Amino acid sequence: MHNENNNSPLNIPMSALGGSLRDYRAPGGSDLIGRADAFYKWQDLRRENGLWPYARSTSSAPKTHCTALTDDGFSIDGVNFASQDYLSLSSHPAIKAAAMQAVEEYGVHSAGSAALLGNTRQSLGLEARISAFLKGRNVVLYPSGWSAGFAAVQGFVRPEDHVVMDVLAHSCLQEGARAATSNIHYHGHLNLRGLERRLQKIRANDASNAILVVTESLFSMHADTPDLAAMVAICRNYDARLLVDCAHDFGCIGDDGLGHLGLQNVMDDVDIAIGSFSKTFASNGGFIAVKTRAAAEYLKYFSATQTFSNALSPVQAATVSAAFDIVESEEGRLRRRKLMENILYLREQMNLAGLETHGDPSPIVPVGVGAEGLARIAAFELSKRGAIANLVEYPAVPQGGARFRVQVMADHSREDIDLLVKLMHQSMTSADHTFRLLQEANHQTAVEQNAELTNIKSAAA
Repeated sequence: MHNENNNSPLNIPMSALGGSLRDYRAPGGSDLIGRADAFYKWQDLRRENGLWPYARSTSSAPKTHCTALTDDGFSIDGVNFASQDYLSLSSHPAIKAAAMQAVEEYGVHSAGSAALLGNTRQSLGLEARISAFLKGRNVVLYPSGWSAGFAAVQGFVRPEDHVVMDVLAHSCLQEGARAATSNIHYHGHLNLRGLERRLQKIRANDASNAILVVTESLFSMHADTPDLAAMVAICRNYDARLLVDCAHDFGCIGDDGLGHLGLQNVMDDVDIAIGSFSKTFASNGGFIAVKTRAAAEYLKYFSATQTFSNALSPVQAATVSAAFDIVESEEGRLRRRKLMENILYLREQMNLAGLETHGDPSPIVPVGVGAEGLARIAAFELSKRGAIANLVEYPAVPQGGARFRVQVMADHSREDIDLLVKLMHQSMTSADHTFRLLQEANHQTAVEQNAELTNIKSAAA
């Protein structure tokens, strides 16, 4: 169990406030297992001081208020802005009823790959449902959103081809590219001129191989979106195909629920669209939507995470189908409007409290903190006060740009939002004071140590 209060802020060692996950990403040495020890020592130091904000679990449903546990068992009970349940469907009565009915009819397991008897009436019906929602696209289902993103790149791209992607593209897209080709080209975040320069350079040297341009419709760490129509035009000029990962806005943004693909009127133009069920549709899983039956059939046998993974369970497929019933209904439209009202109100109240919000209005509201050490203390302070929000730090965001990734739900009340803003402001104020004391104490210790070393040297002389 970690130390809940440390009695004095000066008890927190500076080493628990420094370092990052990137420092341990590529350990060296011949001991494959033992070289993980350095990471664990750093992690456990943070854990002992209440500064490890990851791997928390819920011990109640992930509603607007819930109980969560840290990975060492410390309980946090309070307002929840850390769960990805944008339309608040995970505990919806119709969703739970659909899941229970599927269990009664099928059991809980698909018991096979989609290539080998893993599909069910539920999963085939879900493919057709998504296809209709996406105006006739051909749809392939995947067991997770991550596996869909990986497969959308790995399934189509071959070693001689090129992938051009936003430098902040999601891990699944980057790993899919690495699995497919060494010809990976990055451009600055949302930088259309950078994208065009990359394409010009590639086509000047390679007119025969394919180019896949990769982006997201809503970047989850920054809550911003690209000019998709402009990207479509650029891709056409250089005979490139465009892939858009719609994980965070599909189903929950726009009057029709089509997210930025609908808002920017590019549904017919994007070559490959990816969606995730885990943000809006109350289940794990994901999909890839393409324009032709041939492309969909190719993915089924040449994208590894589809061919060699178990298919969605009948419970998952039934859950997502029931969620689509709501998303496409008047209730879904009202939930999206309520969600956006909450988003705009939260951003307004954060700014009035002197807290900085990043990006554009979306279910993800990044709230800036700054230095990693300061942010770690702020996250602990927030948990003590009874609010749950995810801390994101380097290397997931730029160094010195740590932030809370506040995730809004349709069922949040204004009272919930007011409480979060109040507690977050208190936590950051307290953390700033503590962080300054630690820095001053650390500086004074360094001065005293240098003075002592100087005296020793003088005496020796």
